[in-house]
Amino acid sequence: MLQNLVLAIEAALLAGEEILKIYNKDFSIEIKDDKSPLTEADLASNEIIVKKLQETNIPIISEENKTIDFATRKTWSQCWIVDPIDGTKEFIKKNGEFTVNIALVENGNTKLGIIYVPVSKELYYTNVDQTKAYKTIISAQDSAIDALLFKAEDEINKAEANTSEIKVVGSRSHMNDDTLQFVESLKTNGKEVEIVSKGSSLKFCLVAEGKAHVYPRFAPTMEWDTAAGQAICEAVGLAVIDQGTKQPMVYNRENLLNNYFLVTNNG
Repeated sequence: MLQNLVLAIEAALLAGEEILKIYNKDFSIEIKDDKSPLTEADLASNEIIVKKLQETNIPIISEENKTIDFATRKTWSQCWIVDPIDGTKEFIKKNGEFTVNIALVENGNTKLGIIYVPVSKELYYTNVDQTKAYKTIISAQDSAIDALLFKAEDEINKAEANTSEIKVVGSRSHMNDDTLQFVESLKTNGKEVEIVSKGSSLKFCLVAEGKAHVYPRFAPTMEWDTAAGQAICEAVGLAVIDQGTKQPMVYNRENLLNNYFLVTNNG
């Protein structure tokens, strides 16, 4: 498992380098059939990550790959779930709040999670048994990935429950009526509520590293948007609850579109 973690981190860092080359110049934008934007950076990142992860002989689900029929996917005990750029809208806005997401899933459950922020060089990742999560800053001097890993000072922890104030993660691009109603319900319970805004899977990271208490996502997402973030949140003791099943979200489903979900303290 450690070999898979190191390889996935290498893939994310290599993709991040290529993404920044495109980010720092004028780049082309296409509109996909689902009306979402696609840039040359999405495609370049996807190519790098897929090529690297193919070394593991574990199948890959990626936003930019053609969807593989569920009749095939349901036979997989393991798979990688990849978003080569999560937050393409943030990439286009050039606000830096986009990420590379890579997760390893086994029998529907997350086992490893990596989120890399190319602009800030922040790397979030789980340990190999998903019992801890870490955040480190990648420097130009870093060469051996395994020498960076699992430093005590890099370990992140969820916020302690606060009886008077709760910080709620909101999206820069999606703040709909359902989310607003959830926030209002917290206020009726006597909580002071502060909204903390971030783009992409950085919303998961905010809760995982204790900068927010809860993340309600009552808008559409896909498996590749959430798998890595869920792995990191679960590693620090948070729960990512599917609002349809009331159970932790599972992956490699027939329908890759997620239900609404809630990231919250699991005790």
